[in-house]
Amino acid sequence: MTVETSPRTHTAADGKGILVTEPAMRQLAGLCQQQGEDKALRVGVRSGGCSGMSYTMDFIDASAIAADDAVYIYEPEGARPFKVVSDPKSLLYIYGMQLDFSSALIGGGFNFSNPNASQTCGCGSSFAV
Repeated sequence: MTVETSPRTHTAADGKGILVTEPAMRQLAGLCQQQGEDKALRVGVRSGGCSGMSYTMDFIDASAIAADDAVYIYEPEGARPFKVVSDPKSLLYIYGMQLDFSSALIGGGFNFSNPNASQTCGCGSSFAV
């Protein structure tokens, strides 16, 4: 009998922000390293997708961080810290969300697990509240 355990999760340095699993943390640390200095990962939501709202993730210049954005600093082991930012409107929908990463050939990539969602689509990239 195989017992599956939940992957270790990370929060930002202040203990808040999006929960990031160990596989997602490794992937994000590598991507951030490739992006170079003065970049941040913006995570948010927008209207659209099969369930009504979809997740967005994109690298931005640190100079594009708005004064009202929530900024979380993640400190992966063996890699430089990186920032994850979210606008206040998106944060209402994604606070407490868990970000995971799978390297599977089918269904691989970043996966969002959102406790605020009342409905999600089969691909996991859109949701409704």
